[in-house]
Amino acid sequence: MFSFRYFDYTKIKLQLANIITLFNLSLGIIAILLVLKGHGHMSLMFIFFAAIFDRFDGMVARHYHAESLFGKELDSLSDLVSFGVAPAILIYEVALSQTLWIGVTAVIFYILAGAVRLARYNVEEFDGTFFGLPITAAGVLLTLSYFAVPYIQAPYFVIFMGVLAWLMVSRIRIAKV
Repeated sequence: MFSFRYFDYTKIKLQLANIITLFNLSLGIIAILLVLKGHGHMSLMFIFFAAIFDRFDGMVARHYHAESLFGKELDSLSDLVSFGVAPAILIYEVALSQTLWIGVTAVIFYILAGAVRLARYNVEEFDGTFFGLPITAAGVLLTLSYFAVPYIQAPYFVIFMGVLAWLMVSRIRIAKV
């Protein structure tokens, strides 16, 4: 019979941050699927839930002294999906789908800037300040712009996505909160 006293909890504690990161990734994937099914308002919630999980994975890794290069890479890949691809597809679907190539270009530019920002973060030494706007913040801001869809026309969303993309790849120093 299975006994809990033989169960090694230290292995779970060491992987807990990665498990939380995978929840972040799962929520981002669900957000994308909801957009594809026409449920933008529900997608919005899953992107925000992903942000909550993203906030805690690093804290858990530091708490259990389980920080690793694998976890850092996994977190970046998850962030690219949850705060790069999901918000960009959400805004494309609700505000830019009628603009054809201009909207597609804005989406691609935003996602590529997020990928560059994450890759740069992974190879640079972190000294307590970020260079450029973190993709999580950019993704949450882009997702929040969903509420402006009835009031703002498509060109302004293209400009907003361009500004967020530029901020992500800029060398502006932003202190970690």
